[in-house]
Amino acid sequence: MNNYETVFILTPVLSDKQTKEAVDKFKKSLKSSGAKITQEEAWGLKKLAYPIQKKSTGFYFLLEFQAEGDAINKFEVELKRDETVMRFLTMKMDKHHVEYAEKRRTKFNKPA
Repeated sequence: MNNYETVFILTPVLSDKQTKEAVDKFKKSLKSSGAKITQEEAWGLKKLAYPIQKKSTGFYFLLEFQAEGDAINKFEVELKRDETVMRFLTMKMDKHHVEYAEKRRTKFNKPA
């Protein structure tokens, strides 16, 4: 199994309930393909660098997971078919990327 991370942007016109349902749907899709989700982060509503579909903001989400290569194709097709997804990017994580992600999580999740 390889490590992957996907960042996707959902349209800002969704309610909190609708965004949660969309994210849960994508997580369920990954799990049904045999993937193991290792980290998820909701980055919230952020301003886009340029307008997409005449919108200047979007809800950002990050999913880190372990999966086989064929699961990525199915997952990306589902992201492309969903009209609430404005953009997405999936990256295969090498050992340095995984190490950096773990350090970043521990750095920002320390208790105050």
